[in-house]
Amino acid sequence: MLLIFLAACGGKPQDSTAPPFEFAHPTDMPSLRGLGGPTASFDSEELWQNCAYLEGGENDVDHHNLVVPYRGHLLLPWAPEWGRGGLTFFEMNNPCQPEKVGEGFHERMRESHAIGLLHLPETDPYSGEYAITAGVLGIQVWDISIVERPEMINYLEIEGVFYPDAYTGVVLSVFWQHPWLYVAAADNGIFIVNTENPKEPELVHQHEFDVPLRAAGVFAIGNHLLVTSAEGSSAEILDISDPSAPQPIPGGRFDATDSTGTAYEAYHGNLAGPWALFARKENGGGVMITDISDPSNPSYVADVRSEGGNSGYVFYDEGYAFLGDSNWAIVYDLRDLDNIVEVGRGNLEGDLDTMTPYGNVAILSVDDESVDKQSSAVMPWQSEPDTLGPVPWHFVPGDGSTNVPLGSRIGVSFNEMVEPSSAFAGSVRLYEADGTAVDGWVTAQENTVNYSPKINLKPNTTYRFEVLESGIKDINMNAVGQTVQIEFTTVGSE
Repeated sequence: MLLIFLAACGGKPQDSTAPPFEFAHPTDMPSLRGLGGPTASFDSEELWQNCAYLEGGENDVDHHNLVVPYRGHLLLPWAPEWGRGGLTFFEMNNPCQPEKVGEGFHERMRESHAIGLLHLPETDPYSGEYAITAGVLGIQVWDISIVERPEMINYLEIEGVFYPDAYTGVVLSVFWQHPWLYVAAADNGIFIVNTENPKEPELVHQHEFDVPLRAAGVFAIGNHLLVTSAEGSSAEILDISDPSAPQPIPGGRFDATDSTGTAYEAYHGNLAGPWALFARKENGGGVMITDISDPSNPSYVADVRSEGGNSGYVFYDEGYAFLGDSNWAIVYDLRDLDNIVEVGRGNLEGDLDTMTPYGNVAILSVDDESVDKQSSAVMPWQSEPDTLGPVPWHFVPGDGSTNVPLGSRIGVSFNEMVEPSSAFAGSVRLYEADGTAVDGWVTAQENTVNYSPKINLKPNTTYRFEVLESGIKDINMNAVGQTVQIEFTTVGSE
């Protein structure tokens, strides 16, 4: 169902009267509001033991999912699938003694399996700090500029999104590649929202899959959009060169499989570098990995099965997979794909679907049947605080790409979650071959950073994209260790 079309497929025409754009210094990120990631050390007896719990506001009914970092705090969205939820910020430098900093509540926020975050500088006409979550009948935009009082400022209801319903019509996740938001809405497919003004988002298109796919996970990296299904084996990669009209990529529809080539249902998926990760829920739990670096020919990488498991969500951090397996949570060492090893298990009473890595601790979360006020637990999993910076792992477009569309965005996936506010036009940069700087919006969600040029790229032009040394950082403020750059060339005509 087409709702509103935008004529432009990417950025706007260049304003020749504007002064030349210059990048900020790669370390000029907004100052942290919190103290950053965990700095505590743990002895062997403390590992894999819950040491604290995270709880939302007075309306929290103990249905939790992922957590994410933002400007030195841990951000916990909390809401059941039927609504009445909120956002809570915690100080986590001493992770076994978390301190609540602020929270907001709204009756129409619902269970959020992903959260988009955006920091727009004072030079932007819509400057501010924003989060986007799922709403009962659509999406919600939150103003998170005041950490003590996050506030829901726009509730965009979307025709076709409805509740009561666990899977078929609801919003299951979002991915923010500003100025575009991609909304995975189950059997509705994908909704595309223009967020150039985050306070007034506009619905522009609905993409419905020719072969049904119950859209659950959605992940944008450059011009590629990975969509994974809810409780299904299928996934698809779409071409979003024109963000308002995604197109299927020939060969981009694939199944999550094990080493025998047998397709198994996954509860949810994720993106890490060139890999699509799937949390297996059929005939045991575990993780299945597919290489999607060639979107027209996805290929099996590896898998590991947990006997008796029934997986929910999976995350990746510096060579390890973090899996909520319903009855327990498991950390797998993926550094040798021919010998995947279980490192340890976490436990928390309830439906333990989520374990989010957060430095040398992990946050266990249950979304049903929890003990009162124990729906998210802090669990140390490594003895020492993280000291390794994020590593750029996969770029879209890739180095040496040609015929790149003029409305393109450039994406890079890292080997761990990054601090979103460390991603800005300075820590990542886009240049024409002659050194002319190209202004752009920058967004980071979990492991992925996207650069969206504010003007259309020039035809038949070579561009250089850089990830600067000391720019992008993780939650412990460990920075990228060396500058990495790629080059690509655009199509030859408008």
